[in-house]
Amino acid sequence: MQYIWTIIWSFLLSFMAAYVISNMAGGSFSFTQVIVTTILFAVAAIVLGEGAITEEA
Repeated sequence: MQYIWTIIWSFLLSFMAAYVISNMAGGSFSFTQVIVTTILFAVAAIVLGEGAITEEA
């Protein structure tokens, strides 16, 4: 379930960032860019959450 929420949040944040940046730059919105950014964000979050960041007590 945590992977599903990670992908949903990655999609929403990627969509928001692509929309804002494309409007600020005066360019056109690209849904392909949203999908690619979603994949990158989700993979980075999963890798960091599962192994790269560990709690050392």
